[in-house]
Amino acid sequence: MTAASVAALGLVVGQSTAANAAVACDVTYSANSWTSSPGQGGFTANITLKNTGDPITSWSLAFDYPTTGQKYTPTGWGANWTQSGTRVTGTNMPYNGSLGTGASVSVGFNGTWTGTNPNPETFSVNGVTCGGTQTTPSVVLSASSVAVNEGGTATFTARLSSAPAANVTVSTARTSGDTDLTVSSGGSLTFSPSNWNTPQTVTLAAAQDSDTTAGTAAFSVGVTGATGATVNATEVDDDSVQEQSIIVTPTAVTVPEGSTATYTVKLATQPSSNVTVTSAAGTGDTNITISSGASLTFSPTTWNTAQTVTLAAAQDTDTTNGSRPITVSSTGLTSQTVTATEADDDGVTNPTHVENPYAGATGYVNPNWSAKAAAEPGGSAVANTSTAVWMDRIAAIAGSSSAMGLRAHLDEAVRQDAANGSAPLTIQVVVYNLPNRDCSALASSGELLIAQDGFNRYKSEYIDPIAAIFRDSKYANLRIVAIIEPDSLPNLVTNINSFEKCREANGPGGYVDGVRYALNQLEPITNVYSYIDAAHHAWLGWDSNFQPAVDLFYNTVSGTTAGVDSVDGFIVNTANYSITTEPHFTINTQVGNQSVRASNWVDWNYYIDERTFATELRNRLITKGFRSGLGMLIDTSRNGWGGSARPTAPSTSTELNPFVDQSRADRRIHAGNWCNQNGAGLGARPTASPAAGFDAYVWIKPPGESDGASRDIPNDEGKKFDRMCDPTYTGNNLNKFNMSGALPDAPLSGQWFSAQFRQLLANAYPPVN
Repeated sequence: MTAASVAALGLVVGQSTAANAAVACDVTYSANSWTSSPGQGGFTANITLKNTGDPITSWSLAFDYPTTGQKYTPTGWGANWTQSGTRVTGTNMPYNGSLGTGASVSVGFNGTWTGTNPNPETFSVNGVTCGGTQTTPSVVLSASSVAVNEGGTATFTARLSSAPAANVTVSTARTSGDTDLTVSSGGSLTFSPSNWNTPQTVTLAAAQDSDTTAGTAAFSVGVTGATGATVNATEVDDDSVQEQSIIVTPTAVTVPEGSTATYTVKLATQPSSNVTVTSAAGTGDTNITISSGASLTFSPTTWNTAQTVTLAAAQDTDTTNGSRPITVSSTGLTSQTVTATEADDDGVTNPTHVENPYAGATGYVNPNWSAKAAAEPGGSAVANTSTAVWMDRIAAIAGSSSAMGLRAHLDEAVRQDAANGSAPLTIQVVVYNLPNRDCSALASSGELLIAQDGFNRYKSEYIDPIAAIFRDSKYANLRIVAIIEPDSLPNLVTNINSFEKCREANGPGGYVDGVRYALNQLEPITNVYSYIDAAHHAWLGWDSNFQPAVDLFYNTVSGTTAGVDSVDGFIVNTANYSITTEPHFTINTQVGNQSVRASNWVDWNYYIDERTFATELRNRLITKGFRSGLGMLIDTSRNGWGGSARPTAPSTSTELNPFVDQSRADRRIHAGNWCNQNGAGLGARPTASPAAGFDAYVWIKPPGESDGASRDIPNDEGKKFDRMCDPTYTGNNLNKFNMSGALPDAPLSGQWFSAQFRQLLANAYPPVN
């Protein structure tokens, strides 16, 4: 807890108007901190501002955090909060600006910390310093919840947030819940001015009992005169007995005509003797039969080893995708049903190239991504959403033991297509491996370099194998959407003067040649639909960039064999966070006599969101010479910006920057920030034909996959450490030297980032039920 009080001297006695009020204040700051992993965690800051001076009609509270690792999330209450560097500022809400003498207002916010979480040392109100501080430390825990095995113990540690003036005793006691959970040791800990930062251990115990209930209890960890904390303990009961059952994976299989497919069987628990499990075909397509594994025996030593059942589909002359249920059973156990569907190969004709590949189609669900999403708390609500498959290096085409390759994904898409009825299926594949890839960034730089024969390797080892797989006749009924080289051509518009790799990419064997080659290989394949990446509004939205981008897109595509017909459309916001539509103001909004274009956030851009940007881009491209049916896509996977920080109405401020900052739903520190943005949420779920000129809203960047590592991590994928992924980075000229806004502890780009997925889910807009 921090308290500060001072009066501003030198004003005329008796003046009491708001403009000349003598400011005197008490500020009380307390932080309830927790540790989420070693060296980082979160906190809730509770602040009470008391006016001990003349009445005021508005207030602005400011302070500096001692470290750059302390961040406002942003989620706050009672004030309009902003943070620039270490400086945090809170201005009054419309309802709590007036404070009479002696009146108080309570405000606060949630935050994160990296390294340590010391309290601020000084505060100011309306520009007047509230003076020196006296600090009473708060309790910092290693965990806010623990699991205690029945009959055993579990531990957590406690320390103080700052040095106390004298010895402090921290006490832990159960306040509610299961009495079997107790404090075994460490119930009273003493911290001195010299050992305050050394964690000390508290041990909880769970008594052995005979019930089958996993009891819970809350324990307070407190210190007199300071903010304490709560630990929630859960007993891991050892008395419950899991019932025996048959586990079948998967419960739906597609059997290609003339070929086979499999499922596996095992038991849930160890049996006392051998158990026989049989599979029997039911009423349905008799061409589907059990070719092996109809009777399986599981012993007390092999009960959890999966055994295989093989199904076969006989070659026939009909054109029906028949199905047949397979019953998997054992005496005394609940039977399971496997639905087997034949993938018929008779009468297959190549579909026509439709105007919009998303219209009337279902989307491919990537099993790899789906399993990771479903494993997160609440993730099952979105785990069946269609996301793109990224071919971000040559090795990704073949895949590995832990990642499906391109053929494996397309085979799975065929299976899903056979199971979804008459609707076609769209699968999205990101083509992303140009030499000198992402030439202005490091986190997603690639394996190929122009100077090292990169263009020839790109053609022969990357594009040609992809095109050959796409041409396979067994995939002819799929609608394959190819997202062509994110962040490539836009870099040639804005970054050739700033980055040597971009200057090189603007020449022979660079981005234009690479994109043209990819389009020339993919366009002849009838069921492939190509969309070129067109960055986002905060990259190309200024006049100096917009028309040059239109010209570059046209010159590149018109130089292919099929000309402008080699593309079906363009995509914006790929793997980015720019909001689809700002709800509370437009580019034409005026604040006083000023256009919002003059605000720091908009920075004279002509666009504030992706839908207006994409609409005008489409219009200009058609005017330039692209066909009138050109379709636009918006990647909405991470641009929802929901949660408690999302404004519900336009600001009532009459000042330009406060109005824009308080009204905008996009809560990034700067619109150019792109890496693992803190506070982001899932956006609109994939939707076909959401508006005129738009083919779909899509999830190209799979939510939960990192944009880049927050520190240098050696790897063999060519991916480098980009400071824009470092949460402590104070920025560069591209983001006007603002903080990066990145989440901490991020893995390499493309790898699973659990903390980000959970935040995206929590901040989804529209919300996820």
